[in-house]
Amino acid sequence: MADNEKNFTAEEREAMKAAAAEKRTARSRAKKTPEEIRAEGEADIKAAVEKLTDADRAVALGLHELVSEVAPELVPRTYYGMPAWGRDGKVLCFFQPASKFKVRYGTFGFESISNLDEGTMWPTAYALLELTDANREFLAERIRLAIS
Repeated sequence: MADNEKNFTAEEREAMKAAAAEKRTARSRAKKTPEEIRAEGEADIKAAVEKLTDADRAVALGLHELVSEVAPELVPRTYYGMPAWGRDGKVLCFFQPASKFKVRYGTFGFESISNLDEGTMWPTAYALLELTDANREFLAERIRLAIS
């Protein structure tokens, strides 16, 4: 057994392979138009969402709708095989499904390009079991702040 097989779970290895494929895809998209990049990102998210459990799929689709509504300038893509949205080739926010790493809740997270800085400590991810109206409103405000 190789060292990496001892140190990483199958899910972690799969995520690393997805990230490597995403880097190759990003290089190939460098010469494409923004419209082509967006269309391919939409297709990538749809393919990633199709692999999810029903509960995760519902949350992922709801988040995609929410991000597209609140921040249409963000470009859909995948991030370690998970649905994500970004700008300038960098991920701003993403959904980590519960089923991806066999945990009890999914998370909606923000990467360091997000404008969420508040004092000396601030949340960068939220546990999410379902996307209720209240959750949508709360996350919409976080997304607006993150892109500001």
